[in-house]
Amino acid sequence: MVSGGALLTQLLNGLTVGMVYVLLAAGLSIIFGVMDVINFAHGEFYALGAYFAVSIVGVLGGAGVGFWVALVAAPVIVGVVGGFVERITIRPLYGRNPLYHILLTFGLVLVFADLIELAWGTQPQAFSVPPSLAGTIGVAGFEYSLYNYFVILAGGVIALATWYALTETRVGIIIRGGAQDRGMVRALGIDIDRYYTLVFAFGCVLAAFAGIVLGAKQQVAPGMGNDIIIAAFVVVVLGGLGSFRGAVLGGLLIGIVQTVTQTYVPALSGVTVYVLMLGVLLFKPQGLFGNPEWQNHGDEGGDLLTGGGDGFLDDRTRRLVGAGVVALLFLAPFGIGVLYSSYLPNSLILNILVWALFALSLDFVMGYAGLVSLGHVLFYGIGAYATVMMAIYVTPVFWVGLLAGILLSLAIAWVVGHLSIRVSGVYFSMITLGFAQLAFKGISKFQETGGTDGLYTGYDATYGFGIGEVGQVNLLGDIELFYFVVLALVVGSYLLARQMMRAPFGSVLQAIRESEDRAEFLGYDTTAYKRRAFMISGGLAGLAGGLATINSFGVGPSFLFWLKSGEVIVMTLLGGMGTLYGPMLGAGAFLGLKEILLVGGETVGGPVGHLLEQWQGILGTIFVVFVIYVPEGLVSLPDTLRARFTAGGGGGGESTSEPDVEVSD
Repeated sequence: MVSGGALLTQLLNGLTVGMVYVLLAAGLSIIFGVMDVINFAHGEFYALGAYFAVSIVGVLGGAGVGFWVALVAAPVIVGVVGGFVERITIRPLYGRNPLYHILLTFGLVLVFADLIELAWGTQPQAFSVPPSLAGTIGVAGFEYSLYNYFVILAGGVIALATWYALTETRVGIIIRGGAQDRGMVRALGIDIDRYYTLVFAFGCVLAAFAGIVLGAKQQVAPGMGNDIIIAAFVVVVLGGLGSFRGAVLGGLLIGIVQTVTQTYVPALSGVTVYVLMLGVLLFKPQGLFGNPEWQNHGDEGGDLLTGGGDGFLDDRTRRLVGAGVVALLFLAPFGIGVLYSSYLPNSLILNILVWALFALSLDFVMGYAGLVSLGHVLFYGIGAYATVMMAIYVTPVFWVGLLAGILLSLAIAWVVGHLSIRVSGVYFSMITLGFAQLAFKGISKFQETGGTDGLYTGYDATYGFGIGEVGQVNLLGDIELFYFVVLALVVGSYLLARQMMRAPFGSVLQAIRESEDRAEFLGYDTTAYKRRAFMISGGLAGLAGGLATINSFGVGPSFLFWLKSGEVIVMTLLGGMGTLYGPMLGAGAFLGLKEILLVGGETVGGPVGHLLEQWQGILGTIFVVFVIYVPEGLVSLPDTLRARFTAGGGGGGESTSEPDVEVSD
């Protein structure tokens, strides 16, 4: 039986965690409610606050003075950084589809994560609670942490002050007016862009404050932003994207549910909050409190920009180039021992082929149906686990496991698509992310899936029909049969996808991407078409996941980590979505540049080599540049450059034209 004191302790612990979520989610909600920006880099500003506090406390130290100075100075520094980021990266995207902000901030996550490691190292650090807040305090015989009381009180005061500033002050009136009608505010002679910078910076200040108060209770470590940002998005989506009230109530609710579950039902720890979020969204797709309190526009802004359909090559040239690339890939293993080691084809090229297939699967729905799936890693991971588990528990025949992974991914994609495609835009992205996180948290709890350790078996699977083992059978020296199997499956998948997109089915998908209302007017069941596309896309991702497990000799929860969805989105946009081959090119460019940077770092050594090893930050910077200036990807780069330098600006052709920011609302 649970005592009253123990239950009260857990409720207060939940309020403490919940107040941290409130601070994070309030910043996210304000930024989205006013600016239409979904900021996935918000967790990195949270981490920056904690790290700046570590530095300030390390310099000042002494009797808790450093903590109090850090609590004021660090959020201000992070706010300045946030304002600078808004001006140079986010401001150029106003007027585009809000989903571009998701893509951009994915790139910023990679940049800030590496900058933090470069500045503070990879080892966890810590700073202590000041002596004035240490210990416990008794109320009516109940003893509880004084610092936790401080977090609850400080968070509550900041939330109330933020609400008052937004609703009762002149600055708040201007910000709300800009959220309603930016053009009208500009017509009054007000530079609304400066207020947008202020809003973004203030959201970063709230995140930094949350990072400091929680950082004093636990270690400050790289990746801490990734650990908490998804929970913050659960809060925001649960309460309603952009709703300040929803952020406050959702944060407190999630904090309490999470803490109570961890204490009394540990088997459901980490799963309950996602079940709660999905349950709410399936019945109220826009969250508990619906649309932002101050927004009036509610549209999706501009369109997603594709790679110009056929890219910059004509059909005949593209076919010749494609055939040449496939021929070179086929011949690559025969250069082992002569031109290079077996690492190039049997590791690097294999990895590129698998990720190229994964990117192709995402392009099927993002590039052709306009659906940005932030949870596409779900199908990749499901295909991987199904393939390995079939080999372990049922039969070692490779094809059986791979087919099981594809079929299971198809089935789950049908279910997820049936439930999520009722909504569009940002809400669709968040629901798919919720399903992926539910699987990520849940799959590590079962012994059959290997728990948190995964299933690393050495992979002794066979091809069947008397043909030997997948990872060990060689045709000529170090040339592995598996290489040619993967190449054939990837090329075959591309040809199948291309044929489907050239069929009437693909034409309808592209019509839906351009204007779903017009497609519906012509009599097409757009929801059914999108579900079919989503299902096929899930099957292709499952195939990629199954192949990845054989290449890596096992599977683990990392196959379902949400950042993999971010990486494949980076590849898809980098290459040029809406072209099928563009995302595959993007996968090659992403992984190839990563390899060059890693090898360069090992070769050069010293400070320059150490800088090159921060490959995620360099790739993130390149991606940010592409989102802003070359949103149609590598396949349209020549046209984009030609238009920019010969016509005095603009994007790569007619499809890159953006609606004026003043009328985007």
